[in-house]
Amino acid sequence: MLYSVLLLLNAPAAEPVQWAQLTIEQRVIIRVPMAKRGRAPARPAPEARNEWKEKKGPRCIALRSIRSASLIMDNAIDLLLADNHRYRARLERGCNSMGFYSGFYVEPDEDGSLCSGRDELQARSGASCAIESFRRLEEADPDD
Repeated sequence: MLYSVLLLLNAPAAEPVQWAQLTIEQRVIIRVPMAKRGRAPARPAPEARNEWKEKKGPRCIALRSIRSASLIMDNAIDLLLADNHRYRARLERGCNSMGFYSGFYVEPDEDGSLCSGRDELQARSGASCAIESFRRLEEADPDD
């Protein structure tokens, strides 16, 4: 502010003074890759859904721990974490996960977490879907 006042005092009185404002914003977007790369996958096989049992999951997952994602169900995206735990992000009603086959983007919140009921996943195609809930995945017993 002081610098601006000094410039104004040094300016000749005959010349008009022009004011300008510059706003700098920072935007961070995190890209989550899919576990298997390639073209659009075929519809998920029903037997692949039975390989995992869903348990109650957390409300939020730390973004820094997410390593990759995969598509197993039509309305969900499975997340693989750095500690080899798996979580299923259930998408809001009407969202089809097949649009996320080439990965997705997330705009992190201040807390660095991806939370259900708050955050959205943004497909590379431009579509976006809110996360309805997270479910913890455990390997299903072959006997079940």
